[in-house]
Amino acid sequence: MSKNLTTRADDYSKWYNELVVKADLAENSGVRGCMVIKPYGYAIWEKMQAELDRKFKETGHQNAYFPLFVPKSMFEAEEKNAEGFAKECAIVTHYRLKNDPDNPGKLMVDPNAKLEEELIVRPTSEAIIWSTFKGWVQSYRDLPLLINQWANVVRWEMRTRLFLRTAEFLWQEGHTAHATRSEAIEESEKMMNVYAEFAENFMAIPVIKGIKTETERFAGAEETYCIEALMQDGKALQAGTSHFLGQNFAKAFDVKFANAEGKQEYVWGTSWGVSTRLMGALVMTHSDDKGLVLPPNLAPIQVVIVPIYKTDEQLDEITAAVNILVSQLKELKIVVKYDDRTTQKPGFKFAEWELKGVPVRIAVGPKDLENGTFEITRRDNLSKETISKDEIAIYIQKLLEQIQIDLFNKALEYRDTHITEVNSFEEFKEALEGKGGFVSAHWDGTAETEEKIKNLTKATIRCIPLDRVEQAGSCILTGNPSVGRVLFAKAY
Repeated sequence: MSKNLTTRADDYSKWYNELVVKADLAENSGVRGCMVIKPYGYAIWEKMQAELDRKFKETGHQNAYFPLFVPKSMFEAEEKNAEGFAKECAIVTHYRLKNDPDNPGKLMVDPNAKLEEELIVRPTSEAIIWSTFKGWVQSYRDLPLLINQWANVVRWEMRTRLFLRTAEFLWQEGHTAHATRSEAIEESEKMMNVYAEFAENFMAIPVIKGIKTETERFAGAEETYCIEALMQDGKALQAGTSHFLGQNFAKAFDVKFANAEGKQEYVWGTSWGVSTRLMGALVMTHSDDKGLVLPPNLAPIQVVIVPIYKTDEQLDEITAAVNILVSQLKELKIVVKYDDRTTQKPGFKFAEWELKGVPVRIAVGPKDLENGTFEITRRDNLSKETISKDEIAIYIQKLLEQIQIDLFNKALEYRDTHITEVNSFEEFKEALEGKGGFVSAHWDGTAETEEKIKNLTKATIRCIPLDRVEQAGSCILTGNPSVGRVLFAKAY
């Protein structure tokens, strides 16, 4: 099945697009720029969603749901946010269609059904949520307000790519209100750390934690915390953001509370989110020329068992042995599938499950039954082993844990060997074009220099790392003083 997959070396972008479709993750829809997430892809998203949702609730957050539509005047209340998203907004102007008298069988917009106020289809929900918070917060006793929403949003992208950039996508967005500035900053950092822990422990993707420059900051935020990942082609991908909003939205929507002394104060806010873009990160970080490679913690199927037989009698004997193993694996909470389809040969099944990235494959034939063994193949490195049936369940459990660790370490090694320190603009360009990855360089802190570097090289400042060492230096472009290195990269 995977023979027709373009190789990463030949065309990384084409490889990615083909893999997402051929592995049954998603496909383009009848709506330009929008995708259909297929059951196998959605099963991965559900696993992501379940783990993140658990983490949010552990940290005291509650789920709610807010309208898809935002009145234009409400959207405009926080000017920077409205300006930042204005070019991506879809707008509802009418609420009814009618038959077109000039084109029988066709419909037209009813000019008499114009909305009194246009509605924005949410590109993000700060406006509608903060207008709601106004009614929920009166006293310091109502704080902190810790809300999360699982939803879809619409950003009218002109150039789209499955999962990475689509006009409509799925995400979660957290929105919180606090009594003090320090509490809100603590919340912003906490949620960045939740995202980082999820990316590393479940997605097996190492990330760099940092803050965005003012230019790259979320519209309406005072600070944007982020986690940045590196894909196999040397391009960076923003895997999650958490924003300290200050009192910007509280003031825009008049969200105040009475403190312990009875004095009225504006609350302090945060918002944070990750989206189905994580699916793209998962594909690009681990997969190979044979197809998907999925970390066990997120694989919809962790183990697939394929019988190899010639007669129905042999299949029955194999099935009896497999049923025992399936029960053992299920007791260990391992998700297993027995692929006993009679319509496809073993070779086809092997290729199909390789393409779909199932972490462990077990093959069972008549000789295996005689020997009391099973043949096990790891998807990540395609190595094979023969294991006794008496030891196999615990062996599989430990193997899945090892695969998870190995995938992370492999990605970490790639990331760490693709961070290059440079001290001149020539070195900077050479690293970007030759090696790729993150380039650690001094920058003078101005938006003008940041924009010039972007225009000259297509590289952006991905983040100012939280763990950077403050050190005096000279900006690679202007030679002006710099207080420390930042990470540049070409990015998705």
